[in-house]
Amino acid sequence: MKRRLLFLTLACLGTSVLTAKDTIYKKGWIDFNKNGVMDVYEDPNAPIEDRIKDLLKQMTLEEKTCQMATLYGSGRVLEDSLPTPNWKNEIWKDGIANIDEELNGLGRGRRAYPELIYPFSNHAKAINTIQRWFIEETRLGIPVDFSNEGIHGLNHTKATPFPAPINIGSTWNKQLVYQAGSISGKEAKALGYTNVYAPILDVARDPRWGRVLECYGEEPYLVAELGIQMVKGLQEQGVASTLKHYAAYGVPKGGRDAAVRTDPHISPRDLHSLFLYPFKRVIKEAHPKGVMSSYNDWDGVPVTASHYFLTELLRQQYGFKGYVVSDSEAVEYVQTKHRVADTYEEAVRQVVEAGLNVRTHFTQPEDYILPLRQLVKEGKLSMKVIDERVADVLRVKFELGLFDDPYVNDIKAADKIVGADKHADFVLEMQKQSLVLLKNDGDLLPLNKNELKKVLIAGPLAKETNYMISRYGPQGLENVTVYDGIKNYLGNQVEVAYAQGCKTKDANWPDSEIVPTALTDDEKQGIDEAVRLAADCDVIIAALGEDESCTGESKSRTDLNLPGRQQQLLEALYATGKPVVLVLINGQPLTINWAARNIPSILEAWFPNQLGGVAIAQTLFGDYNPGGRLTVTFPKTTGQIEFNFPFKPGSQDGQYFSGPNGSGNTRVNGALYPFGFGLSYTTFDYSNLQVHQATKHTQSPITVSVDITNTGKRAGDEVVQLYLRDVVASVIPYDSQLRGFERIHLQPGEKKTVTFTLTPEDLEILDRHMEWTVEPGKFEVLVGASSEDIRSKGEFSVE
Repeated sequence: MKRRLLFLTLACLGTSVLTAKDTIYKKGWIDFNKNGVMDVYEDPNAPIEDRIKDLLKQMTLEEKTCQMATLYGSGRVLEDSLPTPNWKNEIWKDGIANIDEELNGLGRGRRAYPELIYPFSNHAKAINTIQRWFIEETRLGIPVDFSNEGIHGLNHTKATPFPAPINIGSTWNKQLVYQAGSISGKEAKALGYTNVYAPILDVARDPRWGRVLECYGEEPYLVAELGIQMVKGLQEQGVASTLKHYAAYGVPKGGRDAAVRTDPHISPRDLHSLFLYPFKRVIKEAHPKGVMSSYNDWDGVPVTASHYFLTELLRQQYGFKGYVVSDSEAVEYVQTKHRVADTYEEAVRQVVEAGLNVRTHFTQPEDYILPLRQLVKEGKLSMKVIDERVADVLRVKFELGLFDDPYVNDIKAADKIVGADKHADFVLEMQKQSLVLLKNDGDLLPLNKNELKKVLIAGPLAKETNYMISRYGPQGLENVTVYDGIKNYLGNQVEVAYAQGCKTKDANWPDSEIVPTALTDDEKQGIDEAVRLAADCDVIIAALGEDESCTGESKSRTDLNLPGRQQQLLEALYATGKPVVLVLINGQPLTINWAARNIPSILEAWFPNQLGGVAIAQTLFGDYNPGGRLTVTFPKTTGQIEFNFPFKPGSQDGQYFSGPNGSGNTRVNGALYPFGFGLSYTTFDYSNLQVHQATKHTQSPITVSVDITNTGKRAGDEVVQLYLRDVVASVIPYDSQLRGFERIHLQPGEKKTVTFTLTPEDLEILDRHMEWTVEPGKFEVLVGASSEDIRSKGEFSVE
C-alpha cells in the first residue's frame, strides 16, 4: 500500500520512474535533508517558529544567502527551461529564495519553449520538475517560492485578463475586486505559482505620471479598501500576495519616472495620511505575505535602504510578518542613482541592515549573493542579521505549505481551471463596470440601432489592441477592438464605415506639443477621408486617446492633451454636424476641455481588457448602463497640478476678483471632472439620511444610513459615496475624506437603504505630535454621487 501511494505521488509529478531520491517522501512528511529521520523543520505538526529555528541551525552561510536572492526565470535571466546537470555548478545548488516569472510567456521563453507555457498542465508539470530538483538535489531541500506578476490578471499566457488597475478602481466594487483576486489566486495555484505580485497600492496623485494606469486611483481610502479585497481574494486560494510599491513611489518630481524615480515632494504628514495609509490598512487587515520595496527615496534616504521604512514602520508598527523583495535594481540604485553608498557592497550592506529580505534584478543572483557572503566574512554584516532576514523568507514558505505539500498535486486540473475562456463572463463584467460616462447631453446615448442606417467608427484607437496587452498581465489572447466590438454588435443591421483619420502620435510627438507643426499631406488626407465618410452617416463614434506607447511605466507625460493630430481630427468630425460620441482610451486623465464643451457624449474606457470592444459596444447601444466612477480628478490643465482629492481647505479654490490684498482673473479654476464623478442612463434620488451614535465617546462606532431610489426608466448602478469632514482639528485637516462607498444596482422605481459604519480609525487624524488620534469635536457627514455632488448632509460630535 505504501509503495502504491508513493507511485501515485510520483505520477502527479509527471514521472513514473522510481529513483533513490524517492525514499525522501515518507508517510506524512518529507525528508528534505535526506538523513533518514524527521527533523523539526520536516515535522508538519511542529510550530512554524520551531521549524524555522531548526532549519536555520542546519544552514550554512552559502545556503542562507541563497535564500536572499531572486532568480528570474526562463527567458529572463535563467538560460534553461528545466533543470540540467550543470545546475550542480550554479550558485542555486544551495537553493534560492524565489524564481520569478518562470515560463510565464514573457521574453524569449515564449518562442523558445512554448510547450512548457501552454497547455497549462505542461506548465504545472514543469514547475513540479523544477521544484523537485531543489527538494531532491540540494542538501537541505528548501522549496522555491515561484512568484509572478498579477496586476492585470495573472501574468501568464492565456490566463484570465483584467483591465488596467485604473479600470479596476473605477468599478468601485469591492466584491468584484475580491472575485478578481480569487480568480488570479486559483490560476496561480493551479499553474504552480505560489506568490503573486499584486495589488499596486500606490496613490496616483500626479496625472502626468505614466503609471497612473497601474493604480486604483488618487484617494488612499479607496485604494486601501480595494487592496484589502484583492489580497484576501488571492491569499484565500493558498498563494501569497506581494504589495507594490512600498513606499512613496507614485509621485516622482514633476510626474517624471524612469531616469528620475526619485525625490518625491511629500511632507511627513502627507506621507502617513495619504501614501502609507493603504499599506498600513492592508497589512493590518488582510495580512499579505509579501511587500515590494520601491526604488525611490524619501527625504533623502532610499526606501530600500531605510530602516525606518522596512523595519520600524513595516514590521514594528504595521505588524508585517512576511518578506520584503526589492523592486528591480532598487539595491543597485542605492549606489548608482542615490549615491549614498560608495561601493555596491556598501549598498548591499545598507539594504540588508535596513530590513530587505530578497534582492530582485534582471541579473544573475550571484551578483548579490557573493557580496553578501563576503560582507559576513569581513565582519561587516552580522550572521544575526542574516538569520533574521532568512527567517522571514522561510516563514512565508512554511505558511504557504511548501514544506508539507510542495508540488502541484493535480497537474491536469490546470487545464480546467486556468484561462480567459473559463471566466469570459467575469472578464466582460469587470470591463463593463469600469466604464465611466463623462457626458451625455441630450441623451444621445444609448444609441438605438433600430434608428441607424450607417455608423462611422473613426480614430487611431478604433482598431488598436496594444493597450490591452500589458507586460504585467496575460498575453497570447484574441483581443476585441472597439471597431470589432461595434461591428459584431450591429451585424448586418447597420452599415459600418471606418476611418483611422490619423495616427495616435504625429512624427514629432512629444516635441510637437510645445512647438506645433503643420499637418503633412498624408495627415490632411487622413482627416479629409474621415470627414468624407461621415457625410452619409447617422452618428460618428470616435475612439481617441493614448496607446501603450504614450503612457505606462517610464512613459510619463509633460502634457495631457490628446496626442498627435487627434484634436484636429475630432474638431473636423464635429464640424460635419453629425452627432459625435467620443470613446476615450487612455491610461491617465486627459485635459479634453474642447471635447467636454462641444462633444455631446463621452465614454471613458481607460485601458480595456480582452473584451473591451464588446463591453463598449454593449454600453453605447444600451444593453449595459454604465455605472463606473472616476478615481482620479481630471484637471483642466497641467498648470493646475497638483489638483486632486483629498485636498486641504482653500488649496483648490478659485481666486478673488476684488479685495484689499490683491485680486484678478489670471487662471483657470476647478476640475474638468472631479473625483468620484460618473453619469448613468438613469437618475437616482438620495433621501432620509440618518446618523446614529451609540455613545458620544471617541471609540464608539457611528452608523450612517441613506435611502437611494432609482427615479429613471432604466435599471442601473449607483455608487453611493460617504465623505467625512473634521470641522475643527489641532492640525489642518483635509477638506473632506472618503470614508465609505457602496455600488448598488436598482431597478426603475426601486429603493434601497445603504448603511455605513464609521469606526474610530475613520475619524483619526495625525495630531501635532504625529500621533494618530480621534480628537473630540464635530464632524460633518456628506453623502452623494461624487466628491462635488453631495446629496445629503448630517453631523455628529464626539467627546
